Amino acid sequence: MSNDIKHKKIRNTGLLFELLTRQITVDVLNDTKSPMAVKLFKKFFKEDTELGKEYQLYRVLMEENYSSEAKANYLINEVLKARKKLNESILRREKYNLLREIKKQFVLEDFFRARIPNFRVLASIYKIFKMESAKREFNPKEVTQGRYSVIEHITRKKVLSKPTDNKLVEHYQKQEKDLRLLSYQILVDKFNKKYKTLNSMQKNLLKEYISNISNTNKLNEFIKNEVANVTKILKRFIPKVDDKVTKIKLTEAIKQTGSLTAGRIVKDKQVVALMRYYELIKELRNVCRS
Repeated sequence: MSNDIKHKKIRNTGLLFELLTRQITVDVLNDTKSPMAVKLFKKFFKEDTELGKEYQLYRVLMEENYSSEAKANYLINEVLKARKKLNESILRREKYNLLREIKKQFVLEDFFRARIPNFRVLASIYKIFKMESAKREFNPKEVTQGRYSVIEHITRKKVLSKPTDNKLVEHYQKQEKDLRLLSYQILVDKFNKKYKTLNSMQKNLLKEYISNISNTNKLNEFIKNEVANVTKILKRFIPKVDDKVTKIKLTEAIKQTGSLTAGRIVKDKQVVALMRYYELIKELRNVCRS
């Protein structure tokens, strides 16, 4: 007898990724010390974990965009082939351990209450993965609906962002899916209170931090390059600063930039400190311009 496919949020790898990313964003904006979401992310979504591998398959179906339905269908089939190669036993254990940690650190009801823009598509991907891995038959109607929901997403037309009075929200709505989490009005409001208006360097830092939090080598290289760039910019301001006290403080700030590249793993406090250096550069430019 055919069975309905039940979508379980706590088993949806794509959804867990999105929720953890959103929690990381909240923690960064609130300057949370040693945010647990980051630790969980780095532990469970590494490239060599089954969870990390499955998320990459979710990501392919979420990000690819074809005009042809035949191509979309072929892509789904290839993703399902790759999905079969995952170790189901290890994957279940990793999901169980991740959920156990989430229950320890967060209020589960609140954690899963967050609104995720792509929820329906993530649910459909979960269902077609479930159909592929489960050793039983499912309701044919649901099987068809699940696959065609994903096909419709892959063959979607590009939709321009709706006009908005908030330029910051509009900017993030045009970015990749991980960055679109930052377009939640409440997060933008918090950030604006703290940093006024984001400049291009600040936006880029947030993008790299969120996109590459599980890719420590790439993030570390990015931070090193940015620190070198920040140091050069600050040194150029020294001759332009007339106030002796300010010049002394600026010189000391330049000396401290070296601490931002200490260690092989980028820590959250380094990202926050670099964000503050960007803010310092912005203030110096305003002062020197006036």
